[in-house]
Order: sequence, then structure tokens, then C-alpha cells
Amino acid sequence: MTQMPDIAPALPEIFLALAGMALLMLGVFKGDRSTRLVAYLTVLSFVVAGFLLVSTVETPSRTFGGMFVADDFAVFMKILSLLGSALAVIMSLEFIEREQMARFEFPVLFLFATLGMMLMISAGSLLSLYLGLELQSLSLYVVAAFRRDTVRSSEAGLKYFVLGALSSGMLLYGASLIYGFTGTIDFVRLAETFAEGGQVGIGLIIGIVFIAAGLAFKVSAVPFHMWTPDVYEGAPTPVTAFFAVAPKVAAIALFLRVMVGPFGDLVLQWQQIVVVISILSMLLGAYAAINQTNIKRLMAYSSIGHMGYALIGLAAGTERGVSGVLIYMAIYLAMNVGTFACILSMRVNRRMVEGINDLAGLSKTNPLMALSLAVFMFSMAGIPPLAGFFGKLSVFLAAIDAQLYTLAIIGVLTSVVGAFYYIRIVKLMYFDDPVESFDRPIGRDMTLVLTGTGLFTAFFFLFPAPIMDAATRAAQSLLAG
Repeated sequence: MTQMPDIAPALPEIFLALAGMALLMLGVFKGDRSTRLVAYLTVLSFVVAGFLLVSTVETPSRTFGGMFVADDFAVFMKILSLLGSALAVIMSLEFIEREQMARFEFPVLFLFATLGMMLMISAGSLLSLYLGLELQSLSLYVVAAFRRDTVRSSEAGLKYFVLGALSSGMLLYGASLIYGFTGTIDFVRLAETFAEGGQVGIGLIIGIVFIAAGLAFKVSAVPFHMWTPDVYEGAPTPVTAFFAVAPKVAAIALFLRVMVGPFGDLVLQWQQIVVVISILSMLLGAYAAINQTNIKRLMAYSSIGHMGYALIGLAAGTERGVSGVLIYMAIYLAMNVGTFACILSMRVNRRMVEGINDLAGLSKTNPLMALSLAVFMFSMAGIPPLAGFFGKLSVFLAAIDAQLYTLAIIGVLTSVVGAFYYIRIVKLMYFDDPVESFDRPIGRDMTLVLTGTGLFTAFFFLFPAPIMDAATRAAQSLLAG
């Protein structure tokens, strides 16, 4: 008689899957008038999933034949993904109603994408990794092209789909090579094989390279970044905000899970790949954003650069490196959510504006919004004592510990170059004359998001211990697994 798997570690995912199907039925019966209700219930589902997550994972466990892993690392990254998704849904409500795209499927797609992210983060084999990745990707392809009546949105969805399919193919090819050369797709058995000094042939290395390439696409790291600026600019702004936070957190978590877990003993083989990807991402993020005039494209190149900084911690391949990446992603999430809340509030005469020059003189027309955006820009530039400084410091110190001095130096130099375009926005807001004032008020939901993320970013240095301690425990659990 087949023994039933222990479903307790996967309760948050099971709950989200059931909630998604229930909300689909609710939307079908009540029609598009139920969009706001479905959105609020989606956010409530994320809250309940987060509660289940914290209450069910006490000791690390593996279930469903080792394909699903529940540990402190998974809890940390899933909480970040749930938080990013919930904030993205809240920020999107006013926009989708104003732009006549309020359909109940919109928040439900966010929910299924988040379910895919949670499965990715808990992947215990190459098969469950792929299933989670595709569930997330299929939902994201649809929301990118959600505004079917605009060419830009349709183009963004098509580009993302074509290049996403290519990256999935690369990932699958890499997984098949690894299975062919080792005879297993289970992460624990792979780790045991390499720990015992199993032979590492050229075919296996090529397999790891293909998997790294597929994952690099998902985090939009150079040279697999080509979709990012166009998709960020063309997708509806709340979708861009979602793309910039939750999927990035999940993809970085998957990158860490795969490279540090099963291939942890092969760090010398894959470290060079990650170092090159990290350096190229930091350089492109720093220099390509300088000439941008559209703030969403600027944020696209900014996110490419930020992923380069996060990959510094992965390149270190140590507990301190993993912990640094987790701290960086927590801070990155707050900074980006806050910045996109400001971008979503950029409306003149009830129409959205996306030009950087439209921010001119904002301090005179809307001083609180200008102050919030200035805090986020200084933080992204890594100016102390704001949160972004501590994020970069944690990964740079990890690189120095691992004797990756060149990587750390390039990181510092690209931070200086990147500071130019962040501080240029502050200069526009505070020293230029206003063009047109933005519409006011900006809405209660957006005000709460801006206030929360702004306070976290500005005062992180007073209470860094909770995030740093949780990140350390998560890194220990990943390396112990």
C-alpha cells in the first residue's frame, strides 16, 4: 500500500491553489464587477498563506518524494514573495479601474504566479523546479499582455513569451544533461554524488551552464536581459511593479537553491560563470540607464544592476554570501515597491506620465512624494545610512571574505556611476522648475504603501537585527540541507 506523503509542509501552497480556483469561480459568477472583491480576497489569501508558512515549518523537511523542501530559507524567501505580490495587487487596484482594465482574472493571475514562485523556492529536484517556474511564467506572460487594446502591452507580452520559452528550453536541456551524466534529478542525491568526489565531466559542466543561463534570464542578468527594458516599458505599470519585485525574489532564491545546494561542491566550476554575469549586469545597469528618459526603462536597467549586486553574494558561495543576498533582496523589495508606488502616482490631468522630466519641481508641488522618492533614490544609490547601503555592504563584505576582490571593487565603482542617474532624479525634483503638477490626492492605499516602504528604507539602520538574524538562519538552513 502506497504511503500518503506528508502534506503539512506544503499547506500554504495547497491553500493558495484552492483559493485561486475558488476566486476564479467567484469571478465567473459575479462578473467583472467583482474585481475589487477578488483583489482583496487575493491579498487575504496571501496573508493566510504567510500565517500557514510561519506556523507549519518548525524543522526542515522534505516531502512528495523529496521534490518539495520546507526550511528556514524557503520561509524567508516565500514571505518576501508573498509580501511583494500582496503590495503589487494593492497598488494595481486604482490603476486597473481607471484604465478600464478591471477584470477579475487580473488578481487571480497574480495569485497563480505567486503559487509558482513558492513552488520554485521549495524545489527539491530539477522536475519540481521546472514545474514551479512554468506555473509562474505562464501567468506572467498573460499579465504582461493584459491590455490587449494597446500595441505596447501586446508586444511586451509576446517578447516575454518568446524569450521566456527560449530560456525554459535552455533550462530543460541543462536538466537533461545533468540527468544523463548523473542518473538523478534529486538535489540531495546530486549533492551526495559530488561530495563523494564523483567525476565531473565536460558534459555535466555544460549542463550546469545551461541551467545557469535559464535562471539568469529569470533574474534578467546580462547577457540574458534583452527582454527587460521593453517588457517593463510596455506592460501596464502595476504589472511592471510586480515583475520588478516578487518574481525577482523567487528567481534569486531558485538560483541560490540550485547552485549552493546540489552543486555546492562544484563552486569552482560555476563560480566563474556567476562572476562574469554579475560584472556584466552591474556594468550595463550602471551605464545603460544614464541616457534613459522613461522612468520605467530606467527602473528596468536599475533592476539589472541590482541583480548583478545580488549575484555577488552567490559568487562567494559561502554562508555569509547567501545571507548577504537575502538581506539585499529584502531591502531591494522595499525600495522598488516604494519607487513604483511613486511612478503609479505620476498622473497629470488624469493621465499617466512616465517621463523622468515630468518629475521636475515635484518638491514644490508635492513635497511628501518628492521626499519619499528622494529616500528611495538615495537608498538605491547606496548612500548611508539608508537601507540600500547595508544591502550593498553585506554582499561586498561577503565577496571580500571569499577573496573576490576584483568583483567587490567593480561593484563599488559601478555603484558610483549608478548614483549619477539616481541623484539626477533628486536634482530634477528639488532644483528644477515645475512643469505641471501631479494630480492629488494619490489615494489611501498608495499613501500607506509609500509610508511603510519609506519608513523601512529610511530607518532600517535603527533595527537591522530582525532581517539580518532571519537571513543568517535561512542561509544556515540552505547550506545544511
